[in-house]
Amino acid sequence: MAEIGDGDQVAVSEPLDLVRLSLDEIVFVKLRGDRELKGRLHAYDSHCNLILGDVEETVYLVEDDDEEDDLVKTIKKQSEMLFVRGELLPVRVITWF
Repeated sequence: MAEIGDGDQVAVSEPLDLVRLSLDEIVFVKLRGDRELKGRLHAYDSHCNLILGDVEETVYLVEDDDEEDDLVKTIKKQSEMLFVRGELLPVRVITWF
């Protein structure tokens, strides 16, 4: 059993139970292709498809430089609502704040 907040006991028997506890919370999701999402988790399913609201997407682009240092360019995008396919999650791990 996992302990939540004010001492209430919540049953966590499967990994997706942890995702269920994150509903309506701000979560951080790392995707394939050097992309990250931060937003409010509205829904999920057994395939780890997610629906996020008030999403900030960060894309990291690495540009090869002729010198030794690689230049990392960051692009940020805002979305009101976003559907994320579970297959885009590399390890299917979600962290929350």
